[in-house]
This record gives sequence, structure tokens and C-alpha cells, in this order.
Amino acid sequence: MAVQYTAVFPLPFSTSRLIDAFVLILSIFLTLSLVQCTTDSSDVQALQVLYTSLNSPSVLTNWKGNEGDPCGESWKGVACEGSAVVSIDISGLGLSGTMGYLLSDLLSLRKFDLSGNSIHDTIPYQLPPNLTSLNLASNNFSGNLPYSIASMVSLSYLNVSRNSLTQSIGDIFGNLAGLATLDLSFNNFSGDLPNSFISLSNISSLYLQNNQVTGSLNVFSGLPLTTLNVANNHFSGWIPRELISIRTFIYDGNSFDNGPAPPPPPSTAPPSGRSHNNRSHRQGSHSPSGSQSSSSDKELPAGAIVGIVLGAVFLVALALLALYFCIRKNRRKVSGARSSAGSFPVSTNNMNTEMHEQRVKSVAAVTDLTPPPAEKLVIERVAKSGSLKKIKSPITATSYTVASLQTATNSFSQEFLIGEGSLGRVYRAEFANGKVIYCVRN
Repeated sequence: MAVQYTAVFPLPFSTSRLIDAFVLILSIFLTLSLVQCTTDSSDVQALQVLYTSLNSPSVLTNWKGNEGDPCGESWKGVACEGSAVVSIDISGLGLSGTMGYLLSDLLSLRKFDLSGNSIHDTIPYQLPPNLTSLNLASNNFSGNLPYSIASMVSLSYLNVSRNSLTQSIGDIFGNLAGLATLDLSFNNFSGDLPNSFISLSNISSLYLQNNQVTGSLNVFSGLPLTTLNVANNHFSGWIPRELISIRTFIYDGNSFDNGPAPPPPPSTAPPSGRSHNNRSHRQGSHSPSGSQSSSSDKELPAGAIVGIVLGAVFLVALALLALYFCIRKNRRKVSGARSSAGSFPVSTNNMNTEMHEQRVKSVAAVTDLTPPPAEKLVIERVAKSGSLKKIKSPITATSYTVASLQTATNSFSQEFLIGEGSLGRVYRAEFANGKVIYCVRN
């Protein structure tokens, strides 16, 4: 009787275990795929709105207006880091339409380039808040710059050139200390430059050419610019001295003042007086010297105006003071003349003495002098003006001999000498009868 043996070999894995392992591996693979490719829902929604606002162009391959995965499906021009959209560059594709209204949801977006298209309408207020680079050049945007730019503190590059932007440039640059390049050229901006430009402490290139901006360039003084183009605007006044040292400085087609600049206020550098009209300056080429002011400036600086006014007031005060002293001196002279006139007795004898004083000569032998007829001089005050009036009347003079005069003057002694005039020495003669006269000796 034959005995049969059956060999039984145990299987390493059961069928159920193989199926479980396959499902596990597939789940892990799908999970990893979802983690790597799924885009943040807020980013997806913002890009979908942008796509439909641009009229759903076919040139934007893989873009969709509903659903879709920008990062996982490699939407044209979209770059991601993980699940976040960090860059959108769809420049030069001939796109039209508008920018939509959900761009502010792109919180991780750093670069946004829509240049070289035909996008129209205004630049939306809802812009990505954390951008470092925004390029909207060469489109058909109108209106003004949105105020939301003021809160984009990470912005280092802003280009809105070659559009149809109007009105004045907004005062929106106070918080943009990191901005290095600003291009506002070839628009229709008007009005004066905003004061917030002075906060651009890292600006190196600024383009404002071909607008209608007015006023002075004083806000650019002190900025670390290496390139400045303000050609073909309506700027006026004097160019600040600091701008002349800029490596590339173009300012043709403006109305800058020629000739000497006004004197600056104390503690400010004087502006140059050379012509700044229709010229450009680049390093290594001939350039005019700079000038402020700020001033002054289309307008004189406040310090210069104050200095001029104070100088004028000082000169007027000095002139009035000099006039006062002249009038006072003249009044003293008139008062002195009145006093002199009143101190001499008006009498016939005294007048005879005066006439005689002019004719007495110191000669050795002199006979009795016969003086010519003299005139009586009467001095009286006229009205309240204090002026003197002379009245002439014929009188008869008394003659004296030299001997009598010598006796009356003690031989012309020094004690009788009163003074010396153009006709000679004047002596006081006292006669025995008490009469006193004055005589002149040559």
C-alpha cells in the first residue's frame, strides 16, 4: 500500500495584507501630492477674479475662472513657494480689461508685473499689500495713484510710466523709505511735488519727465539720487545746489530762473546764478553750478524774505534817525542865532562902535578918523517863526583917535583882548565916562 505525502508551504503575506499595503502607499502618495500642489484658496480666488476681469484671455494658459490649481497646474506667469503665490509676471501679452478687485488677498505676492498690455480703468485700491515690485507701465490706466500704496512699506520698485494718470501726485510716500526706483514719467500729473518725497531715504532713480508738474525741486535736496529726470514739465525757480552733483540729471524743457539767485537766509548755502534752462547734466560733462531755495525756490525762502524786510526796516530807521539829528542841529543853530541877536543892545552908540571896529588901524601917527556914514541896524523878531528881520536906517558914527583907544585899552593890553577874527584882533575899550566900545586892530 502506497502512502502519499503532501507538502504545504506557508505564504509570507496573505492577500488581504497585500491589499492593505497597496492602499497605504497610494494614500501616502496622494497626500504628498496634495500637500505639494494645492494652492491657498484665497490666492486661487484672487487669480480667478483677475482672469475674468482680463476678459479670460486664451494666452493665459492653464488659467481658469472656476476651480483650478495655479501652483499645481503651472498657470502661465505664476510662481509659487509651497502653496503661496509669490510672483505674477504676465507682461507684454496684449491683455485688456481691468485688474479686478481681490488682489489685496494675495498676501504672499512679492512681484506683480502687468506692463506692456492694454489694461484700462483706474488702478484699483485693493493692491497686494506686501509687494516689493509693482510694474504697471505702458497700459491705459487713468485717474490717480491709489492711496493704498502708502501702506506698501516693503515696496522697492514702482513703475506706472506711460499711462494716462492725471491730477497731482498723491502725498503717499511718507512710509516708503525702502523705495529705490520710482517711475512716474509720460503721464499727465500736475500740481507741485508732494512733501512726502523727502521721506524717500533710499531712492536712487526717479523719473518724472513728460508731465505737467509745477513748482520747485526743493523736495529733492538731500535725497541719495544717482538718476533724476524732470525734463518737459513746468518747474520754475532755481535748481538746488545739491542736485547738480547727481550723476545723471536731466532737466530740459522747464522754466528755471536765470541770472543771480536771491540771497539765502543765514545758515543756508547760496544758490548759483547760472542759467538752468533747457540743459542736462551728467557726470563728466559740462554742467552749470547749482543753487534753494530753499529756499527759496519759484518763491524766495522764508528766511530770505525776513532778512530783506529786516534790512529794509533797519535802513529806513537809520535814515529817520539821521534826519532827526539834522533837524535838531539846525534848530540849535537857529536858537543860537536868536540868542546872539538878543544879547547885543540895539543902539546908535553900539552900531557906531561896530562900524568903527572895522576901520581902526594900528599906525604910529593917525589923525582924527572921519568914518563914512553908517547905517543903523535894527534886529527884531518876526512872528512866531523865529526868523530875524533887518531894518536899515541912516546913522552918524563917532570917531576916535588911536591915542584914546590906546588909553581905553591900556595900550591894547592882553587883558582887554577878546578874540581874533578875519579883520584882526578885537579889543574891549573902556572910557573914563563908563562907555564901552569894541575895536579891531590889524
